[in-house]
Amino acid sequence: MAQKPSFSDLKLNNWIIRQCATIGIDMVDQGIQLSKHPHIVVATPGRLADHLESCKTFSLSKIKFLVLDEADRLLSGQFDEQIKTIFKELPKSRQNLFFSATITDTLEKLKEVSNKDMFYYEAPSISDAVTVEQLEQKYVLCPKDVKDAYLAQVIREFRAENEDGNIMIFTDTCKNCQVLSMTLNDVGFENVSLHAMIPQQQRLAALARFKSNTVKMLIATDVASRGLDIPTVQLVLNHTVPKVPKEYVHRVGRTARAGRVGKAVTLVTPYDIKLLQAIEEHIKTKLVELKINDSEVGKIFAQVSVTKSEAYLNLDEGDFYEKRLINKRKKWILEGLDPDEEEAKLLKKHKKKKKSKRTKEESDL
Repeated sequence: MAQKPSFSDLKLNNWIIRQCATIGIDMVDQGIQLSKHPHIVVATPGRLADHLESCKTFSLSKIKFLVLDEADRLLSGQFDEQIKTIFKELPKSRQNLFFSATITDTLEKLKEVSNKDMFYYEAPSISDAVTVEQLEQKYVLCPKDVKDAYLAQVIREFRAENEDGNIMIFTDTCKNCQVLSMTLNDVGFENVSLHAMIPQQQRLAALARFKSNTVKMLIATDVASRGLDIPTVQLVLNHTVPKVPKEYVHRVGRTARAGRVGKAVTLVTPYDIKLLQAIEEHIKTKLVELKINDSEVGKIFAQVSVTKSEAYLNLDEGDFYEKRLINKRKKWILEGLDPDEEEAKLLKKHKKKKKSKRTKEESDL
């Protein structure tokens, strides 16, 4: 998202200096650029907070405008610590601009607190529907253990009718995203992946290959569910059902854009029925079941299953999670916390979450 704005495309005056501060790019190089006092800084909360805490030559004291794009997500609680760090460094006299495609409880409370001091504008809705009419929405009911084979069959059937249409596949975690990408590549579906564990430069390169139609399939976490505008996307596949209905809307919104037609297919296991019902209630639309040829799924199940197992073996999990843990430990140290204690708490929380998930799945049966 931070990489998206292109001021050269807007042909603004050549005296405007823009600097982008995002993770995945060397902090020292960014710090040097920020010390030159750019007119505009586009940043992710985490990286901007890191610079404010570690760089004495960079300041926000002269900021006139603060813009929060995707304000619903930035104020969801996930970035509270970073937002607090940033707001502490901002001058009291400034203009705040918040942009959001969805209105959350937090934004509603912000409206109430601001009272008359806030100008609020909500773009008129074309219809009562949350998703557009040009979007064909379907679901595939399948057993959890065979879901990847069903996914491959959906792709095969789509490719039989449309060789050139771009496909976006969404899944829930970085690990699942990487494994699914490796699996589909090995069974003949060339793709690129996009998730937070991939270095920034590699992410931008993957996105460029997809946007240029060099590769026609992108597998991503919800990091790609907002802000991307790729007109050639004709099919969105939900490998996992989003737990929050609004995330479903953001995902399927990557297709059927600007009046074009598009298709969204969600893979639903018996554990996901309640999530599907919540989505249907939110979008005020019943999804239609897409029937898949079970015998064809059976033919490819063994290949997909074996390939996925090999992908798990080839994925060096230690290295895969090492960078994330290093970044967390740096953050804890900056906050004056004991990194060993915090890591132990994180491990305990992870085990508790895993146990709770297993219990919930058993109760849903």
